[in-house]
Amino acid sequence: MSDQLDQLKAELLEHALEAARRAGELLRDGRPADLGVAATKSSAVDVVTEMDLASEKLITGYLAEHRPDDGLLGEEGAATTGSSGVRWVVDPLDGTVNYLYGLPGWAVSVAAEYEGETVVGVVEAPTRSETFRGVLGHGAFRNAQPLHCRPAPPLAEALIGTGFNYVHERRLAQAEVARQLIPQVRDIRRSGSAAIDLCDVAAGRLDGFYERGLHLWDLAAGDLIAREAGARTGGRPGCGPDGDLTVAASPGVFEHLQPLLDRLGAWHD
Repeated sequence: MSDQLDQLKAELLEHALEAARRAGELLRDGRPADLGVAATKSSAVDVVTEMDLASEKLITGYLAEHRPDDGLLGEEGAATTGSSGVRWVVDPLDGTVNYLYGLPGWAVSVAAEYEGETVVGVVEAPTRSETFRGVLGHGAFRNAQPLHCRPAPPLAEALIGTGFNYVHERRLAQAEVARQLIPQVRDIRRSGSAAIDLCDVAAGRLDGFYERGLHLWDLAAGDLIAREAGARTGGRPGCGPDGDLTVAASPGVFEHLQPLLDRLGAWHD
């Protein structure tokens, strides 16, 4: 069974890499000069572009061709149940506002679950010429380089990434948490892509990351990559990462950051 599962992981990784590569090339090379907003979601500033939709269509088409019995959950509405025990969790363009403005902080995120557990994660960041990948039990890599999170500094010397939701009331609450947190850490960074932030924890570019309001497609691939690079991830103490709170950090930073965020109320508005 172990050999069969490893073979399945290898196959899923191959397809995740190819689907993410194709979508990344489409987004990088096919961005219209007059790109505009195709729709909004939670608020007027939470946008979808025609390229989000095109990227998801490309990924879902590829997976339907090569893995027709699998389920799929996509940010832009793709949802199928499947019968194979595998479900793909896809964010076709994480960092849409960055992409809309021509900023480089965006990525394609493709994860594969087997029997409810994430076993493969790929985050393709074309503008950085980086492909991050993780396979459960087999480590994490950036291109061909193995990834390891940073040795943990004291929390006061930790560089922490975060993000802000597009719902007005939630943004106000998140700003208050950040106001109270920033004197207790080295500094805070906000990239605009949770998938990239989680990979940057894995790569040692951030000591930690937290955000409230993420969806499964935002975090599935990056969470696995961070864990496979040695980071700890979770939500509130005793819980896994979820929409209330997602935390990822070097183990020594996580030990202090998670309970601090809980006390600051980072998990509620």
